[in-house]
Amino acid sequence: MNVVMVMFDSLNRRMLQPYGCTWTHTPHFQRLARRATTFENSYVCSMPCMPARRDLHTGRPNFLHRSWSPLEPFDDSMPQMLKKAGIHTHFSTDHYHYFEDGGATYHTRYSTWDFSRGQEGDPWIGRVDKPVPPPTEFKDENYYNEMRMQDQVNRAVTESPELFPMYQTFRNGIDFIRSNRNAQGQWFVQIETFDPHEPFTSLPEHKKLYAEHYDTYKGDAADWPVYRPVRESKEAVEHCRYEYASLLSACDSRMGQILDLFDELDMWKDTMLIVWTDHGFLLGEQGKWAKCWTHFYQEIAHTPFFVWDPRCPAAAGTRRRALVQPSIDLAPTVLGFFGLAPTPDMTGHDLAAVIAEDTPVRDYALFGMFGAQINITDGRYVYMRGNATPDNQPLFEYGLMPTHMRNRFTPAELAHDTTALAQPFSFTKGCPLLRMAGSGWGRNLPTLLYDVQADPEQSAPIQDAELEARFTALIAEELIRLDAPREQFARMGIEVPVAAAAV
Repeated sequence: MNVVMVMFDSLNRRMLQPYGCTWTHTPHFQRLARRATTFENSYVCSMPCMPARRDLHTGRPNFLHRSWSPLEPFDDSMPQMLKKAGIHTHFSTDHYHYFEDGGATYHTRYSTWDFSRGQEGDPWIGRVDKPVPPPTEFKDENYYNEMRMQDQVNRAVTESPELFPMYQTFRNGIDFIRSNRNAQGQWFVQIETFDPHEPFTSLPEHKKLYAEHYDTYKGDAADWPVYRPVRESKEAVEHCRYEYASLLSACDSRMGQILDLFDELDMWKDTMLIVWTDHGFLLGEQGKWAKCWTHFYQEIAHTPFFVWDPRCPAAAGTRRRALVQPSIDLAPTVLGFFGLAPTPDMTGHDLAAVIAEDTPVRDYALFGMFGAQINITDGRYVYMRGNATPDNQPLFEYGLMPTHMRNRFTPAELAHDTTALAQPFSFTKGCPLLRMAGSGWGRNLPTLLYDVQADPEQSAPIQDAELEARFTALIAEELIRLDAPREQFARMGIEVPVAAAAV
């Protein structure tokens, strides 16, 4: 029994044929849905990229205690647990954030790994004299910053089928599978591409699928949106969506290769296939671009998710409505598939019963980003609670690995007068932690409540004091259950439950 996990970044549910999209070309995702279980109520947990991956390894939410960060010394790691149990774990990726300061301890948890270069602003090709970038529909000052200029350098190399990073990643993952299909030992392989994350770079073969648009578009480049409200023309917004769709079709073509491999090597009988994403991305919906700086609307938080479980062949082609959160549920699910127990610190759920019979594993799901809103959903309503005061305080980060996304914490940050040694949390294995001053992105957003069954596009928030009180109480329960820092209650304007306050 083996596991193939395919992970995409920023894969939009609403743009896949299995979820009702009629204009994109994603036949292999449609083919996947006919074979696998498709989840209707899949939500994010910690946002964005690396926080979701910390969730994946640890099986618990990251965003209440820490922002973007490496795996901590006290963290459980599902791939490492498999490795210690004698199951070979391999990681094929082009996701370059794993190789920055803020992601540096993830890939080394696997038995073996490979990395394909060139995505986004990956500091790969060294070119002192940068190329002249093309005109863009995004007229922001300093749009072509250092990262976007590095991307222009990388594109000169990667825009061919041989060196297209996603293609390399899937080739490497498929090579691992072919080499080990008949191995005596068990294995887990994670094939993870940065696509369809921005910039939406694709090959001519993918753009040809949307020739009617590309043959008539007369505007400038629009494949890398800025994180802000939309200011561009409707033609530019449409073009950006087609650029995303072209890259999505590239992802679909690689998904087809995985399905072909399962057919060719008769892997359906003994190999689990997991296909998921960390989050979605706004492409002008809600009048906004991107994610994180704004509310976590359904376009971002409600995600596509597919699983084939060879233990449940009758589940092929079924759809499940139970509320799931892949980023924290996959660790116990994969461990359970191999006959291993989750650790006591894992709060996610094994999804075997959901796959088999749509048995619920939770009544509600908590999600969000460090220092931003705390969101909760029961599958019908989504409650987005904003911070209580404009300064978004008190807010602290807790950890032993003081790095941000692309750099280390500065001496000034570490020497701040609020920096202190904090007592362990329930999941830190007795380790005391550095308490460091925190800051949030996307703060001071108004609290909103939506009925996403009646209003799936979230066009009109509702006012319901009883529902808001119910969800506020549920958030408080979750903060206690997850041993969140007590200052989170003050930051969010939530009372500590009486029973917990007495402890």
